[in-house]
Amino acid sequence: MSGSDSGTAPNGESPENAGRDVRAYSSPACMMHEIDPASTPLPEKQPPASPAQQWEEVRLWRKVKRAVLIERRLSMPDAERAVHGKAITEALLQVLPSPPGTLIGFYWPFKGEYDPRALARLLHARGIRLALPVVVEKSAPVIFREWWPGIPMASGVWSIPVPAAGEPVAPSVLLVPVLGFDRQNYRLGYGGGYYDRTLAAAATRPRAIGVGFEQSRIATIHPQPHDIPMDQVVTERALAGSASSGLPP
Repeated sequence: MSGSDSGTAPNGESPENAGRDVRAYSSPACMMHEIDPASTPLPEKQPPASPAQQWEEVRLWRKVKRAVLIERRLSMPDAERAVHGKAITEALLQVLPSPPGTLIGFYWPFKGEYDPRALARLLHARGIRLALPVVVEKSAPVIFREWWPGIPMASGVWSIPVPAAGEPVAPSVLLVPVLGFDRQNYRLGYGGGYYDRTLAAAATRPRAIGVGFEQSRIATIHPQPHDIPMDQVVTERALAGSASSGLPP
C-alpha cells in the first residue's frame, strides 16, 4: 500500500475525479502568463511622499481651512458674539493667575477674534501687569512690551496696534488667539509661525492659553514638528486641557 491515505483511482485520477473528464478544468498552456509572476512584471510602487511634499500638502490644506474659518467667524452675529465673549471672559478669570504683579501677555483682536481688551482693563485694575506682542523681525520670535490703558500705541504688522515703545518683557502666561484648534490643543493661526517660534525660543516657556470660539474646533490641524500645542484652550463652552495641565481633554 502507498504511504498516502488519499488513494487514487485505477486510471491514476483522484477519487473525486474518477469517471469525470477533467480536461475541461485544466489550464491551457497559453494561459500560463496569468499565473506565472515571472512572466508579467509587477507594477512599480510609488515612493512615499517626502517630508517636504507632505508639508506642502498640509500647507495648502491649512490655507483653504483658514479662509473658511475666518469667514465663519466674521459672519457671527453681534449678539451671539457678545454672549460668547462674556462666557470666555468668565472662563479666563477662573484660570488666570491673580496675584498682583503677575505679567500676562494678551493680544489686540483681529478679524473677529474674541476681544480681550475689557478683560485686560479689569486685570489691570486688579494689579495684574499686561503686555502685547510686537513683531520686530519677519520669521522670528515676537517680543512683548508692557501695556496699560492710555499708553501710546503705534501701528504694527497687519495694522494691529502695539505699544509704541518699551523694553521687552517676559510674560509668565500668554493668551493666544486661535483661528482653529484640535483635540490635542494644536493651534491653527494665520501662518506666520510667530507664536510657535516665540514659545520655542523662550528661556522659560510661558503657560500658553489658546482663546477662541467653539466654532473654531476642528478634527486636526495636521500638526507638524514645528507646531507647539497650547497648554489649554478656552472657548465659550469648554476648557480644554492637555496631559501637562492636568485638565480634561
